[in-house]
Amino acid sequence: MSALAQAETNVTGWTVGFVIGVVVVLAVVALVTPILLLARRIGQQAAELNEPLQRAVSNTAALEQLNTTIDHAEVIVAGLARGRARLGG
Repeated sequence: MSALAQAETNVTGWTVGFVIGVVVVLAVVALVTPILLLARRIGQQAAELNEPLQRAVSNTAALEQLNTTIDHAEVIVAGLARGRARLGG
């Protein structure tokens, strides 16, 4: 093999490797780009939904004390039942 033929073979190998590398990079970019765009859209929608959810939290905060209200109502109802029983009803 002449030196010129061997140099062309080495350059061909580099060229093939470079082309394969470019194809792989383009494939990765083509696969990752839609994922990133979808993640961006989800992030924007999450920011829009956060405010109504925060309002729902503040509007339903009183429900946390519902068990206390139920307990007091049970005590009142029991007292009324005792009073009714004493009155003969």
